[in-house]
Amino acid sequence: MSALTVCVYCASSERVDPSRRRVAAQLGRAIAAHGWRMVYGGGNVGLMGEVARAALAAGAHVTGVIPHRLADREVALEAVTELIRTDTMRERKAIMDERSDAFVVLPGGIGTLEELIEIVTLKQLAYHDRPVVVVDDDGFWDPLLGQLRRMVADGLADPAVQDLYLVVRDVPEAVEALNGAAPSPQPGAERVALEASPPAHG
Repeated sequence: MSALTVCVYCASSERVDPSRRRVAAQLGRAIAAHGWRMVYGGGNVGLMGEVARAALAAGAHVTGVIPHRLADREVALEAVTELIRTDTMRERKAIMDERSDAFVVLPGGIGTLEELIEIVTLKQLAYHDRPVVVVDDDGFWDPLLGQLRRMVADGLADPAVQDLYLVVRDVPEAVEALNGAAPSPQPGAERVALEASPPAHG
């Protein structure tokens, strides 16, 4: 049976707090400890760099996916097991989606926010049924989660939207959530191409 492949979405900012760096490194080591593979945005900075370097140092197979124009800005981590350079952000996201069995989201900026919302939207529309795990040890994602609850309360979103993702408080809880994920990727042709994804309704 093939190893579980975990996609990690997180910040590329170098201004992140040291406590968040520690959580990212802990996640990377946990992925390696369980014999899982990791896919991420390919950068060597911020939480992206922390999680990737920790996973690599602990022996994990790590695939980085980064657009050519961001390779300098996010300082592509050349030491990854496999580095894929793309022409566009949409191509980057599509490859990350196609290669992943589960998604883990750490704190991040608007790029991470967009990735989280899109992968949850695609799950709502039944394009996939893979775990989406949000690691929130300090309440970083509370405002977003509150907004999602407001959408449900105001009748703008189905209450089931809150079942599309799981919020955990630490890496061990994230690992526990991932233990039930199926380690067998679907054929790429059956995965949605993110650049052609239909608009969300509700």
